[in-house]
Amino acid sequence: MPFNLDQICRQLVEQAPDAIVYADEQGLIRLWNAGAERIFGYPAAEALGQSLDIIIPENQRKRHWDGFGRTLATGATRYGADSLLSVPAIRKDGSRLSVEFTILPFHGESGRIVGMAAIMRDVTIRFEEMKALRKQVAGAQ
Repeated sequence: MPFNLDQICRQLVEQAPDAIVYADEQGLIRLWNAGAERIFGYPAAEALGQSLDIIIPENQRKRHWDGFGRTLATGATRYGADSLLSVPAIRKDGSRLSVEFTILPFHGESGRIVGMAAIMRDVTIRFEEMKALRKQVAGAQ
């Protein structure tokens, strides 16, 4: 079987267990993989074309959109390839979760950012375990 990079990339994105989400410069979801369906509970058909607000808790939205806009305007982000950001998120059923993610800005031919991809992992269980451990340690002192 010949090596087909396009096919490999497509399968990686579509079948990755982590959520891979691409949003255009308006913050509308244009790519939503199977990992995103599993983690957030929205089928791709329902998520595509929607604002990222469907997964951002209301109390986090201003901060998110301020950073999103700043990244679009300047072309720079604090969360580059070697950064991992931890934030709360929400599922379709309204339940909260903790995700860690990295972002990758996409540049158009002019060099301007035309969208951003995020690769997200649900770390809710680990976050809750760490919180419980910290509470236990604080209580023992």
